[in-house]
Amino acid sequence: MAVGYSCFALAAVLLLLLFSAFEAATVAPAPEAPGKLNLTGILEKGGQYENFIRLLKATQVGEQIESQLNNSFNGLTIFAPTDNAFDNLKAGTLNGLSSQEQVSLVLYHVLPRFYSPTTFQTTSNPVSTQASGGDGVYTVNITASSSSSQLNVSTGVNQAPVSNHLYLDFPLAVYSVDSVLLPYQLFGPKPPAAAPSPLVKPKKATPRAADSTADAPATTASADQSTSAAAPRVISKAAAAAALLAVLTVTIANPL
Repeated sequence: MAVGYSCFALAAVLLLLLFSAFEAATVAPAPEAPGKLNLTGILEKGGQYENFIRLLKATQVGEQIESQLNNSFNGLTIFAPTDNAFDNLKAGTLNGLSSQEQVSLVLYHVLPRFYSPTTFQTTSNPVSTQASGGDGVYTVNITASSSSSQLNVSTGVNQAPVSNHLYLDFPLAVYSVDSVLLPYQLFGPKPPAAAPSPLVKPKKATPRAADSTADAPATTASADQSTSAAAPRVISKAAAAAALLAVLTVTIANPL
């Protein structure tokens, strides 16, 4: 009897333990979903990217990037210029750009896939950015030193060494650069303006007509002079005829 009671008590304890374990598993909190990436927060944590943050907000490219990051299979890579990089620009560089050109400038710092330092070592140039214009997609050339991990980004206008990364976890890579990347399409030399067409002077047909008209009075004057010169000759012949007739009349009237 005592053995039966002990077995019953042991079974009850085991059932209680199983029930407690099941209840704990049921109410255990689920693992938290990964939070959305916040580019602005990453840059603010870096502490020297206020100008770039301001430009991201003014052009609304920041919102576009964060939307892409949370719906992207390829990821994004961003070159973030420091505040010193913006300070080193010529005065009026940003103000001289239209709103659309400022958007292109920001997108020029964004690559449409995730690049780790190792990926940069083997990538082929030119590398496409997210900026584009009438000439197509804007590109950069990225070179890596064979003796070190130093990267350089070249635009055809300037180049910027990549100093370090602020964030490096797929789908986002953020690298700090010491110069603002200036796309050739916006800051490259402009083609010379076409020379103006030479003025074609109208032909002077009127003076010739005037010359002909001017010649006419001279011709008329010559004709008048000829008529005047001929008139005395006509008068002289008439006088001679009259004189001859008078002589004949006298001779007939008074024969010898």
